Amino acid sequence: MVSKLDLYKVFCQVGKSESFSKAAKDLYMTQSAVSQAIMQLERELAIRLFIRTPRGVSLTNEGSLLFEYVKSAINLIDVGEEKILEFKNLTTGELKIGVGDTISRYFLLPYLEAFHTNYPNIKFKIVNGTTLELCSVLKSGGIDIAICNFPLDDPTLELIPCIDIQDIFVCGEKYKNLVSKPLALDEIIELPLILLEPNSNSRKYVEDYMISKGIKISPEFELGSHDLLLEFAKINLGIACVTKEFSQEYINRGLLYEVPLIEEIPKRNIGVCFLKSVSLSPASTKFVEIIENKQI
Repeated sequence: MVSKLDLYKVFCQVGKSESFSKAAKDLYMTQSAVSQAIMQLERELAIRLFIRTPRGVSLTNEGSLLFEYVKSAINLIDVGEEKILEFKNLTTGELKIGVGDTISRYFLLPYLEAFHTNYPNIKFKIVNGTTLELCSVLKSGGIDIAICNFPLDDPTLELIPCIDIQDIFVCGEKYKNLVSKPLALDEIIELPLILLEPNSNSRKYVEDYMISKGIKISPEFELGSHDLLLEFAKINLGIACVTKEFSQEYINRGLLYEVPLIEEIPKRNIGVCFLKSVSLSPASTKFVEIIENKQI
């Protein structure tokens, strides 16, 4: 069955070439099929579109009016298909990523650089927030993917773990004596603790683990960023719970010391998440692939 759109495409080509035979050649159709398509369109519209002459065909007044509209519509469709092809080939588009400051700085930046090098015409929109905030924005359609702290318990999200991380406690020069022997968790909580804010997924993970051991945390300081944890510990305001992988510069330079534990907090992950119910854009798919395969 020939669709109305197919009929209009034939009509537009005949109108351009003013010849059934030329239109048939351009459309890779037989001349008879082209003639049948025009006759069908004329029947459906109940109007004559072309005047047949020995040298070809010419548009009637009504045909000329229709031709201008059909030509514009076909051109718009062609432009739309070209734009779709550009998106598929990653020559244009936008990638909306949700990520926190710490993960962005210590994990994400090399992947952003690698993606931008390969696909410079893709624009980035970076939305900042906690893991829980980013999951909410993800569900509202404000971002395509989120790079955040796991674990996450949400059946609507696809989770792809990317890197293992270890929560540790660090201290400055004042508490350096603590590193001489491993401490138990119930000894740690007797010290002035510096933790992230309660709405942080990282804080919740550590706190839930401590509670599972019958230990309740009561921090001296609750801060909004990982970098502040490091700085507060460095000036001896207490013992900070930080991510080891994101604190190595301070530890290697001797600005902070890792407090050994008898029982380490179990490792967790940082990873990519996105909605199961929504197909990723070509740009998002490629970016996730780069992170999964560590293409940096």
